[in-house]
Amino acid sequence: MRVVFIHPHGSNWLGGQKDISSIFNLMPPLGMLSIAALLEQNGIQVEVIDCYATPLTSEALVDRIITNPPDAVGFSCTTSSFLEGYRIAALLKERRPEIVIVAGGTHACTIGPPLLDSFPAIDCLVIGEGEQTMLELAQAGFRDIAAIPGVAFRGADGKGTLAAQRELVANLDDLPFPAYRRLPLFPKRYNLPLFSYPTAPNTSIISSRGCPYACSYCDRSVFSRGFRFNSPEYIVEHVAMLNRDYGIRHVSFYDDLFTFDRSRVAEFCELKEKKGLKVTYNCIARLEHVDRELLALLKRSGCWQVNFGIESGDPEVLRKHRKFFDLDEVGRKLLLVRQAGMRVKGLFMVGLPGEDEPAIRRTIDYALSLPLDEINVTKFTPFPGAPIYKAIREHGDFDENWSLMNCLNFVFVPHGMTKVQLEGLYDEFIRRFYHRSRIHWGYTRMLWRSPHSMFTFLRHLPEILAFEMKQKW
Repeated sequence: MRVVFIHPHGSNWLGGQKDISSIFNLMPPLGMLSIAALLEQNGIQVEVIDCYATPLTSEALVDRIITNPPDAVGFSCTTSSFLEGYRIAALLKERRPEIVIVAGGTHACTIGPPLLDSFPAIDCLVIGEGEQTMLELAQAGFRDIAAIPGVAFRGADGKGTLAAQRELVANLDDLPFPAYRRLPLFPKRYNLPLFSYPTAPNTSIISSRGCPYACSYCDRSVFSRGFRFNSPEYIVEHVAMLNRDYGIRHVSFYDDLFTFDRSRVAEFCELKEKKGLKVTYNCIARLEHVDRELLALLKRSGCWQVNFGIESGDPEVLRKHRKFFDLDEVGRKLLLVRQAGMRVKGLFMVGLPGEDEPAIRRTIDYALSLPLDEINVTKFTPFPGAPIYKAIREHGDFDENWSLMNCLNFVFVPHGMTKVQLEGLYDEFIRRFYHRSRIHWGYTRMLWRSPHSMFTFLRHLPEILAFEMKQKW
């Protein structure tokens, strides 16, 4: 039994423009690598093709696969990459119809069995966490799939149906570490966002699954709202393995709620210190989870940067879309992070339902008032699995173009606004934040704090300038 996994790129980054983001920010497909690792552990041959790291045309990719045809090809797709993945799947089916095509990932999980009704080249879907479901499919030779929980297949009437719900993995420590070794260019081709790390090589880790919160814009269809996590011992050994086998010197915990369980974080920090593991890290935290004592622990164990999802500086917008927090308290918490000696990054969103120009301007002014080192601003995208999705057209105009649904395009425009208006406010947000002497001085310090970032930036300066010129025109 042999399975090839494909992580399709998604061709529409910004309305058809060249994607330069993957030059400066490319993380390994951890979900796919976790499934591949479990299959390998059980004697199944696997190959992983990450189209972000090794871009190929659909035709070239299919040619490569059928030179040594596998029993099955599995696709892990976001909403924006699904149609490109399907083009590859359709070409494979046309040339080698005996190859079983399996689709998983967030888009398959959010649309569910009805996806099979419109995309005939796909034989089945993996719904929910994919490790055990994909293993059982492979062990069954991709036959009698109706008996396997977590699989969506075509019933006797030709319509998509779910075999049964797959239970969540109870103990994440039972899973092997992701199969990083299946990425031929790891870690050289992979890199965290520029200026968000002190050294290279670096990579990302996910040490928990699920989220108990119910923000309107978040899709929880794969891991659900429960919260499960790896033990501190598992995490430390994971980091140690990356350092030992791949020379990784910095990791970013990509968990939404790394600091949710305080005792776990404290034990991780203590174990990492005790082991003398000289690997720095970043994490994402919620404001209500951090205090001076915890921040001191994070800093002492090598934390370099803490990211916070702030989203908006307008109280009414926050009340509608996520758990409300005191905006004055945000500044105090961020200042504690800075005082502890770590960088602070704020994550914001523009174009939420109910926003108007004054609300967005309040967010911009608020962001400029905070002690942030950098920001990331996304364009609100109503994904099919998010709570807001079902009623989204009541709040504005929604162009449900899957290829553009990547948080880099305004596919949704709130009532009373225009796309041109949103784009202008978005550009103003970025410009006003970064065109300040304090921020310029912060990046000047990166010459010695993150020399690899500066070298990478300068090496690709011609591509950056070409992109900027195209943006202006």
